[in-house]
Amino acid sequence: MKPSLTLLALALFALPAEGWAKTLSVSTGPDAQERLQTALIEAQPGDVVAIGAGRFDLTEGLSLDVNGVTVRGEGTEATILSFKDQRTAGEGLLVTADDVVLTGFAVEDSKGDGIKSKGADRIVYYNLRVEWTGGPKTTNGSYGVYPVASSDVLIDHVTVRGASDAGIYVGQSRNIIVRNSVAMYNVAGIEIENCYHADVYQNLAMHNTGGILVFDLPNLPQMGGHDIRIFANRSSKNDTPNFAPKGNIVASVPVGTGVLVMANRAVVIFQNILEENQTANVMLIAYPNPFNDPRYNPLPRAVTVRDNIYGRAGWAPALVDDVATQSALGAGALPVLWDGASDPSAPIRVTDGGVLSLGLTSAAEGVAAAKPAPADLSKGKAMAEPRRVVLPQSMEALVR
Repeated sequence: MKPSLTLLALALFALPAEGWAKTLSVSTGPDAQERLQTALIEAQPGDVVAIGAGRFDLTEGLSLDVNGVTVRGEGTEATILSFKDQRTAGEGLLVTADDVVLTGFAVEDSKGDGIKSKGADRIVYYNLRVEWTGGPKTTNGSYGVYPVASSDVLIDHVTVRGASDAGIYVGQSRNIIVRNSVAMYNVAGIEIENCYHADVYQNLAMHNTGGILVFDLPNLPQMGGHDIRIFANRSSKNDTPNFAPKGNIVASVPVGTGVLVMANRAVVIFQNILEENQTANVMLIAYPNPFNDPRYNPLPRAVTVRDNIYGRAGWAPALVDDVATQSALGAGALPVLWDGASDPSAPIRVTDGGVLSLGLTSAAEGVAAAKPAPADLSKGKAMAEPRRVVLPQSMEALVR
């Protein structure tokens, strides 16, 4: 029996959208803002929005809320989305769709965050540059690339300079890889906040205030950050004075911090090159501020530091303004600085370098109460280390 025309029509409509995938090309010139935003609105799943070479002078932020779209430029020095004359304080580009690939372009001088994605699962940031071209300034946007509330996040070959909070930031997300990327002249180079399962590797964090930060904060929908691996990175010469706006949590990060872990569980820091960080190559602390969330644990737990290569560090810890106290804290010049607060059931273990303890029972005591002395954390109980993060093969295939 031959199929009816109705059945044939239904079969055609059941085909995947990729069967009709198309490329929407946008070039520079008059009305580029309108033409680019129109392409992002009219794209269908499987389509490519191809942004041509040249500088796009944009006055409004862009947005994409269609699943399965690729936004592709011709290179991070060839396709430049400039928001220098942006009239609103929002993002340069906001993505609220799944299965999106962003690649091959630059975002410059956005008033707010450079590129933000929210609730965007299986998102790929690949071969991108986000930069505030005037250098470090408090008035710069907070975040360079900013995926939040997502599952399966890949950030690969991304460069960010000048963010007033974090250059590469992932928040309240699960199953994350940040690799092969460069963060320079930001307050925080790379920050993993309130996340579950993240691998951060083969990145360069240099000339930030703090290089790589792993935080957990209270009063957020997703808390209890855990299972984070920081490995095979170089965090060096993080010497930019802190330029975060007052009130931001990273405004308290001391200049010269290589890797900082605060209030997280099951974090392992290994096989990194950590050097020339005046406060510490590694800093392990409890959350220092008052909080009223009964679900929150402010202590670092089951943190392992092993097999790193250390250069000079700790010669002038920027924890206090008092020169005499700085001198006392820096006298040992040890690579790992620990505030002294921990959970005995999930101890901190450091097997590859000296540890200077501030001798605090909680961070709330403040540095003024510190009794700095070397500490031996090498004999702590070895905890199971996090598993390797595995992303869907379809995501990995996009960057091979």
